[in-house]
Amino acid sequence: MSSIGVAFKVTTFGESHGPALGVVIDGVPAGVQLSEDYIRSELNRRRFCHIPVLNPRCEDEEFQVLSGVKDGLTTGTPVAIVIWNRRARSDYYMDIWMKPRPGHADLAWYLKFGRLYDFRGGGRASGRETVARIAAGAVAKAILNQVINVNVSSHLIELGGVSISRDDYTFNDVVKSWEKPLPMIDDEAVKKATEVLVKTATEGDSVGGIGEVLTTEVPPGLGEPVFDKLKADLAKAVMSIPSATGIEFGLGFKLARMRGSEANDQIVLRNGKPRLETNRVGGLLGGMSIGEPIRFRVAFKPTPSVRKPQRTVDLEKMTEVSITFTGRYDVSTAPKAILAAEAMTAIILVDHAIRAGLIPRIVRK
Repeated sequence: MSSIGVAFKVTTFGESHGPALGVVIDGVPAGVQLSEDYIRSELNRRRFCHIPVLNPRCEDEEFQVLSGVKDGLTTGTPVAIVIWNRRARSDYYMDIWMKPRPGHADLAWYLKFGRLYDFRGGGRASGRETVARIAAGAVAKAILNQVINVNVSSHLIELGGVSISRDDYTFNDVVKSWEKPLPMIDDEAVKKATEVLVKTATEGDSVGGIGEVLTTEVPPGLGEPVFDKLKADLAKAVMSIPSATGIEFGLGFKLARMRGSEANDQIVLRNGKPRLETNRVGGLLGGMSIGEPIRFRVAFKPTPSVRKPQRTVDLEKMTEVSITFTGRYDVSTAPKAILAAEAMTAIILVDHAIRAGLIPRIVRK
């Protein structure tokens, strides 16, 4: 399936080297302010053209809103957005057709569909597919901000083995990190990570990273007991991102090394309401929101495309062969992938907020 959500349903379409990618968003309330300038600003966050090794394709992200918006306001009907592919080059891939690239989804797609898939640039399995999610995330973030005063942001805490040195940052610090060449709150980490990216690219290799998504305070009660937990839906959404390999909420795996008395967030009264004294669980108990900020981290594997020789199988001849990829590739997908995680978080929060009755069908008339 290419859809996610119940009351706020997002469907993406298109391939990396097809004419376009796009998204249809159903369940958008009427009366939400949504400008093309805002959508463009969100899409531009993923470009990273100022660091060529991060985006040698450097698409302009030219897009068109086809429906669901009139005079800068959503109409309550499906919002459809298409993002054109203008700079795809498919010739690189013809030499490796039927020779699945190690680490890519090529082999999985062949074993499932045979020859019936678009292998160019990874097709639907490409990180390029996430541009449609970011467009949908722009719509979701506008709804969250305007209707329930919730904001979502993200940043990188590690890239290519370079980690940030601070853990005392605020939500606003994370937002401002996107004004830097790389979205890392630590200037020294930005410098070192950029050097690692350039060096790795000259070696024909790639690196992974770890990102973090944060929100402001989320209203309590989002998520359903057992199988429709907000935590479960967030995990599913984030793990659908091509390069995501792991997710942890709050302190995550560190909690497993603590005693219960250390791990538990003490419950206190703050402004007359029960709140957590700390937020080690990342804003979720019983899988549901409890009025605290939501916080989780995601690990992203290195880009599978590298210029070093790798062993694979020629699926036509059924012989083992060596291939070397000569096309364009991002030395790391992590900076774009964390944006996709941010977008998916906003999408899931809107879906659950509508289901909980916090977001009406008509925001303003």
